[in-house]
Amino acid sequence: MNPVTGVVVFIIIWWLTLFMVLPWGISRTENPEAGHDPGAPARPMVVRKLLITTGLTLVLFGILMAV
Repeated sequence: MNPVTGVVVFIIIWWLTLFMVLPWGISRTENPEAGHDPGAPARPMVVRKLLITTGLTLVLFGILMAV
């Protein structure tokens, strides 16, 4: 696989994985303050989700490269 193609495939897998990981562990705020969105997550844990996304992407990309 061409290196540029590999990077593009990695980025596509990363974005798809990110959108699958984002809803994990989301809970709504029970008593939102006035002016806050009642559907906003209490603790989004974005950094943890980005690390999980990167790890899963590395595994999936490794499987793709092996095939």
